[in-house]
Amino acid sequence: MRAIANFGFSWAPMTSIAIAPAGDTRRWAWLPPVGSWGYYTLLACVGMFILGPLGGITAAFMNFSIGFFVGGQVLAGILGSVVTYGYGAEGRHGANYIQTTAASVAGMMAMSALIQAMVWMGMPAVPNWQLMGYLMCIAMMAAGIGMLYTPILVERMQLTFPSGLAVANILRALTDPELLRRSVSRLFGGMGLGVLGGLFMNKLDVVGRVLGIAPEKMELIAKSEFGCSTFGAGLIVGARVGVPAIVGAGAFWALTPYFISIGWLKENEPTRKIAFLIALGMVLGAAIIDLALIFWRIAKQLAQPGERVQVPDEQRTGPKASIPRLLAWVGFWTVATVVAGMQFFHLSFGYMVFAVLLVFLFALVNGISLGLTDWNPISSAFVVTVLLMATLGLHDPILALMGATVVFVSCSVAGDMQQDRSTGWRLGSNRALQFRFQAIGLVLGAVMTVAIAEFFMAAHPILRLDQTVMSASEAPSQWTSAMTYKFVGALRSITDPKPYQTQAILIGIALGILTEFLRKFIRSRKAYQQFAASGKPGFAVDFVVDTMLLPSPYASSFGGFVNWPTAVWFGTGGIVASLIQALTPKPKASEAALPDDMKPTSLVGGGLIAGDALAALGIGIVGLLAVL
Repeated sequence: MRAIANFGFSWAPMTSIAIAPAGDTRRWAWLPPVGSWGYYTLLACVGMFILGPLGGITAAFMNFSIGFFVGGQVLAGILGSVVTYGYGAEGRHGANYIQTTAASVAGMMAMSALIQAMVWMGMPAVPNWQLMGYLMCIAMMAAGIGMLYTPILVERMQLTFPSGLAVANILRALTDPELLRRSVSRLFGGMGLGVLGGLFMNKLDVVGRVLGIAPEKMELIAKSEFGCSTFGAGLIVGARVGVPAIVGAGAFWALTPYFISIGWLKENEPTRKIAFLIALGMVLGAAIIDLALIFWRIAKQLAQPGERVQVPDEQRTGPKASIPRLLAWVGFWTVATVVAGMQFFHLSFGYMVFAVLLVFLFALVNGISLGLTDWNPISSAFVVTVLLMATLGLHDPILALMGATVVFVSCSVAGDMQQDRSTGWRLGSNRALQFRFQAIGLVLGAVMTVAIAEFFMAAHPILRLDQTVMSASEAPSQWTSAMTYKFVGALRSITDPKPYQTQAILIGIALGILTEFLRKFIRSRKAYQQFAASGKPGFAVDFVVDTMLLPSPYASSFGGFVNWPTAVWFGTGGIVASLIQALTPKPKASEAALPDDMKPTSLVGGGLIAGDALAALGIGIVGLLAVL
C-alpha cells in the first residue's frame, strides 16, 4: 500500500497552486501567468464550453447514427495546443488539462445512447434533474476508482495506453509552429468536407430538386448509407480494423437465409437482429482470452520486484496528492450513487451494491485491456452486468437497465481517467490538478448527456422508435443506433427469453475464444513472426490472416451491429487510409517520429466526423426551431 499512497487527490485550495514555474515561458505578456486563477479559468472554459461540447456532439451523433464513437482526446489535444501555444513548451501541461476536461464532457455526452435505450424500452418519464444527478454521481465515483488504479496500471505496470501515448506525443510535437499549422489545416479541411457531406446526405430531397436529379437516383444514393462519420472513422482505424468489419458483415449477410430457415429470423427482419447476439458473444469470447493473458502477465510482473519506477516530479508547483482524500472521495460518491439509484429508480440496495462491486472489477479489467489493446469493452461490461443481474433474479428490464448504467458509465469514465493520466504521467503534469479538471468536465458532461439526447430525439423523432421490433424495410438507414440496439436486445432477452438467443451468444463466445486463441498462438510463433517481417510476401500473408482468415473478433463483430452498407463504408475508409499511408513517400527526418494520430488520414478522418456531426446539429437546430 505504501507504493500507492503517494498518489491521490487533494482538496488543497486552488490558490495554493498559483505559483508560476521557474522562467516565464509566455510568448505574449497579456496571457494570464501559468498557475494563476486566470490561467486555470482559461483552460477550464475552453475545455468545458468549446472543445468538450464539440467532441460530445460528435460522439453522440456517432452513437445515434452508426453505434460507436471515437474518443475526443486527439481532437481536443490538438485544438488545446492552439489555445496554449502562447505559453511555449510549458503549454503542453495546459493543453493536457484542456483535453482532459474536454474528453470528460465528450465521453459523458456519448452516454446519451443509454437515454435512447430508456425511450425504446418504454421507461416512464423521470425528471431530467434525477437523470443528471444519477449520471453525475456515477461519473464522480468512477473517476475516483479509475484514479485509484492508475499507480498500478500506469506507473507500476507501465501499460502502453496507445491513445494516451499518442496524445502525449502530439502535445510535445505541437510546440513546433509549422507542425501546428499543418495539423490544424488538415483537421479543419476534413471538417469542411464533413459539413458539406453531412448536409448533402441529410438533405437529399432538397439537393435533388435543386440539381434536377431524378428521385430514383437520389433514392439509390440514400440506400448506399454513405456517411462522412462512418468513412472518417475508417480513415482513423485503418485497414487492419476496417477489412475485418467488412468480412464480418459479409459473413452475417450470407448467413441470413440460413437464419431464416432455422427460425432465428423472420422474413424482412434485419440480419443484425440475430447477428448482434453472435457478435456480442464473439467480443466476450475474445475478452476471455485477452483477460486470461492479462492476469497471467500481472502475476508474472508482481512476482518479479524489478527496479523502482521513476515517476516525474509533478508536485513542485501543484497540490499534493493524498490517498486518504481520494478514498474519501470514492466513498462519498459511492454512497451517493447507491442512494440515487434507490431513490430515483427504486433499485434495491442489494442490486446497487452488486453493480458498484462490478465497477471495481471492470474498472481494473477494462483498464488493463485499454492499456494493452487500446480497446475498452464497455458494451461487454453492460451485457455481462445484465446477465448477472438476471441470474440473481432481476427480471425487470428497466431496473436492469438502470443498474447496468452504473457499470457502463463507470467503465467509460474510469478508462478515460486512466488513459488521460497515462498522458499526464508521460508529460509530468500534476495528477491532482488533472483529476480536478476531469471532475469539472464530468459535472457539465452529466448535464449535457441528457440535454443532447433530448435535442437529437426531438430534432429526429425516428430516434425514439424501437428498431428492435422493426422490419428491415422500416429500419432507418441514416440512424442505425447500433449501440442502443445492442442494449435493448440484451435487456429484452431477460423478459422474453428465447432458447436460440442463448445459443447465438454461446456460439459467438465459442467463435471468439477459438479465433482469438488461434490468432495469439500463430502470431506468437517466432517462425511466423520472421516470415511476416521477411518482405512483401510475408506482409501479404500476415495481412490476409489478420484481416480475413482469422480477423479480430473485436473488429469483425462490428459487422453484426450495423447494416451491411455501413460496414462497407467503414471498411473502405480503413482501406483508403492504409493505401494512402503505403503510397505516401517516406517523411522527412523531422516528421519521422509522428504518431499515427497525426497522420494526414487520421486528422482528415477526425475532421470528417466532427463536420458530419456539426451538419447534423445544424439541421437539427433548424428543424427544432421550425417545430417550435
